[in-house]
Amino acid sequence: MKNVVKIDYAAQGASVRPKIGVVGVGHHTYWGQFPGLLEEMYKKQDIFIEKLPDYVDIVDFGLIDDAEKAYKAERSMRAANLDLLFCDMVTYATSGTFAVIMRNLNIPIVLVALQPLQGLDYAKANTFMQLMNDDVCSLPEFASVALRLGKPIPETIIGTLYDDPAVDVKIDEYCRIAKVLHGLKNAHFGHIGHSLNAMLDMHFDPTMFTTFFGCHIKACEANEIVKEYDAVTEEEINEAKAKILGFFDTPDPVSDPISMKLRDEDLYVAARVYVALDHFVTNSRLSGLAYYYDGPADSLERQVMTNLIVGNSLLTAKNIPMCGESDVKTLIALFIMDRMGIGGSFAELHPVDFEGDFILVGHDGPHNISIAEGKPVIRSLKKYHGKPGSGAGVEFKIKTGPITMLSINSTYDGKFKFVIAEGESMDGPIPATGNTNTRGKFEPDIRTFLNNWVKEGPTHHFSLGIGHHASTLVKIANYLGLESVVVTDKK
Repeated sequence: MKNVVKIDYAAQGASVRPKIGVVGVGHHTYWGQFPGLLEEMYKKQDIFIEKLPDYVDIVDFGLIDDAEKAYKAERSMRAANLDLLFCDMVTYATSGTFAVIMRNLNIPIVLVALQPLQGLDYAKANTFMQLMNDDVCSLPEFASVALRLGKPIPETIIGTLYDDPAVDVKIDEYCRIAKVLHGLKNAHFGHIGHSLNAMLDMHFDPTMFTTFFGCHIKACEANEIVKEYDAVTEEEINEAKAKILGFFDTPDPVSDPISMKLRDEDLYVAARVYVALDHFVTNSRLSGLAYYYDGPADSLERQVMTNLIVGNSLLTAKNIPMCGESDVKTLIALFIMDRMGIGGSFAELHPVDFEGDFILVGHDGPHNISIAEGKPVIRSLKKYHGKPGSGAGVEFKIKTGPITMLSINSTYDGKFKFVIAEGESMDGPIPATGNTNTRGKFEPDIRTFLNNWVKEGPTHHFSLGIGHHASTLVKIANYLGLESVVVTDKK
């Protein structure tokens, strides 16, 4: 009889938690020369592991100190399906200890050099003390061998093992990068409909998303959401209405004649569509959705598919990014920012304020209300400008402070490009149009910034997040093998 193991794929599910490997490296010759040193190395590695955040799963591969152990460890690492590996340089180690791992693992590898002491006590210094703090010694050797292997030079975290806030920030950054990469390669994004009015910058090839990001694009149909809409109960609608009114303010109209105070009938439709959309996304096991669908005039399909905005905003705040106008590339950008923990709102360029030297950035569709400044607003709109239908619209601005923009475009050679900018969300009023808007200020001035942004060929949509994270997005692009440019680095 052959020994056959059958895999039950239906019983398997992708974890939302990234899997982080940790391996220590040292030099076997030291252990016999300096009794107690090996035990201290294990303690150092345990302290590093304790620094890793709670949102990751950790696989400890112990400490390897010669090439033979490296070959054994490499097989275990490949089997573990890691998203990122921290190599803890607890003391000097020969590069042969790590070369096969560096050669065969196609995941980010970060070299960690955290010495226990801020500096040696030179009056009492000895070789044992030096070896305890020799964490950076092998970094040049490992980097040199990476080049000889034809691999990227690994990123490094250099600092002290204790009381070093900069180290903690870097550790968290790489764990969030692992969360992004893990999410992308396990994601199933839904797509419904077609690009709005032949917006050519948004056209895409689903295979390319699998090629460069690892995700799958699932073709869905509008009738799948309509079917869920028909099945929604009045109890579910009432619960959703209460949730919506708890999330949003409903002020009187101000200056825009197409906006009104939220009408009961628009609240009812928005609530029912939200429940239907939530059921559809859950049942289809989607990580996010991009859509645009006209539907016949006065049809149920049009009513449902043009009233997703409120539901989209609620789902986006629950870490399921939603994207209008069929823009799958921006959906990926939203997903990346969401997994980084910085929000990710659907946006485009709106009018410039030349006197104030800022530009409004926002959209008439879904936004990430989890990063809103104050309580977001919901209004009834007599029409959705440029699109069919009418109903509830979401209006808010992003929290005041630093912001980051990410546009993902397709290049002439069929790859993707990250176009990135850092700026500031300014305090001040926004148009009361039932749309989202944020006052964005960018260096060196708004005219120069816009010229530099356009020259990089972004899509007209982008993802907007809180904080300055350009350097992290560049690292993610590098790990994905994609081009990136930080526009605001150009003056």
